[in-house]
Amino acid sequence: MDQTIDQPIAVHHKVKDLLTQLCSGLYEREEAVSLSLLCAIAGESIFLLGPPGVGKSLIARRLKHAFLDGVSFEYLMSKFSTPDEVFGPISIKKLKEEDKYERLTDRYLPGANIVFLDEIWKAGPAIQNALLTILNEKIYRNGDEDMQVEIRGIITASNELPPKSANLAPIWDRFLLRLELGNIKQFSNFLTMITDVKDVYEDDIPANLKLSNEELDKWSGLIDQIEIGPEVLNTIQLVKIKLEEHNVRIANAGHPITVHDRRWKKMVRLMRTSAFLNGRSKVDLMDCFLMNHCLWGSPDQRQIIRDILTEAIAKHGYTMAVNLTSLKKEVKEFQEEVEREIRITHTVSTEQLMPIEDEYFKLEKQDSKFQGVLVTIKQYRALSIDDPQVTNFYDEHKNLVNRVRASKGKQENTIEVHHDSAAAIYSLQTRLVDKNEIISKKPHAIVQKFWDERHQKLTAFIHQQLQNMNDNRPAEMDLLDNNLFVDGEFSEVVKKNFEEVAANLRQLQLNLEKLQFAYTNI
Repeated sequence: MDQTIDQPIAVHHKVKDLLTQLCSGLYEREEAVSLSLLCAIAGESIFLLGPPGVGKSLIARRLKHAFLDGVSFEYLMSKFSTPDEVFGPISIKKLKEEDKYERLTDRYLPGANIVFLDEIWKAGPAIQNALLTILNEKIYRNGDEDMQVEIRGIITASNELPPKSANLAPIWDRFLLRLELGNIKQFSNFLTMITDVKDVYEDDIPANLKLSNEELDKWSGLIDQIEIGPEVLNTIQLVKIKLEEHNVRIANAGHPITVHDRRWKKMVRLMRTSAFLNGRSKVDLMDCFLMNHCLWGSPDQRQIIRDILTEAIAKHGYTMAVNLTSLKKEVKEFQEEVEREIRITHTVSTEQLMPIEDEYFKLEKQDSKFQGVLVTIKQYRALSIDDPQVTNFYDEHKNLVNRVRASKGKQENTIEVHHDSAAAIYSLQTRLVDKNEIISKKPHAIVQKFWDERHQKLTAFIHQQLQNMNDNRPAEMDLLDNNLFVDGEFSEVVKKNFEEVAANLRQLQLNLEKLQFAYTNI
């Protein structure tokens, strides 16, 4: 970009300080104010959805103070509103002297820099039709002449979405950003707000922070030079594909998320503006989260869009040219080869206690002096050697026939029973069970040398990839939390893919170290 290195930083600091001043005295409206300012600088419009009394008009009035030459126009629409009230009255002088049908626009919408139109859906067709060209082309048809308007930002508001019965889709599509506002949520903010005596309508913005027309025109040219990186273009493409996949599902046939080409183009311009105002020469993935406010057509679609966008960035965001799938496969094959060579499976038969109906062990009795042939598995396992405990013994029919002291025998699978002032040792019934045992075998020296070379090659490659990721880590990743227009919580999503690749490489490195230790220490 053709600009000094200090200029982007200066722009960032100025806009940050300006937003701080604009939000002074407002509570939980930082996002609405910042997005409204972003729209105004980008030359776009924003729609605020919310009930009366949540500060929609206040945001518009505060925003006009951001501009040095700010002229604002505010109007509450009704079904009785006329074009004269919005665009200005007919010039009687022009009509009499020149036979021209022309409006006096100076103190009305066409002559303003910041426009706020409340209850926009109540406007009649004549007003809506004129607004279409103003919103899209910044042109107002005044009589037989096209008038270029100097409107920086248009804020519209309503407590409802456009009625489906009315033909309002064209004008609804013109509002690039859509934001829903509600009442203050945090109780501490609510108490502060109702007791605060600050005049929030007062213009208390320092003159050095206000934006002049000359400055904004210069910024506009610089914004057009902002670079769009491949990761951002890839994200936009993925989101578009996912939206199309969403729309073709039968369940969503009646509620498609429709986004036309013009809106995509305007979103890119908005992201460029965000990058410039954040002091960058390149759009980053944090700027992509602005699409959350641009793609939905009804509030129930917002979570769908957020999920699609989050998944696209988390899985395909900042990454490096590391073929993890191929690398994981190679390490796995190496591990399997080593295990086949150093581990021999040997089958042995061992005696194990044989449960009776999964509840008892049976005594192999040698005499008939002691009654009872069954002991519960639970009681036997609770016994210990040389510490007799009162134990229940049962006959073949599971009837309790004796309660005497018993302990585990010193020999495996035996029980020592104390009765008639003596102790008798009985074996418990067992069965032979085949068991696989792993025997480790030291590899041949030539094989071990080959493995060492393979280990060294893989380890060096992984180290090189980690070093490459560290050396070529995108610089913007260290500034993700400082985006003026996107919540810092999204920075974790942006970092996720990059950090997961690094974590996978480190895990593969550790697996190789364990593997080498296994075959060299047999």
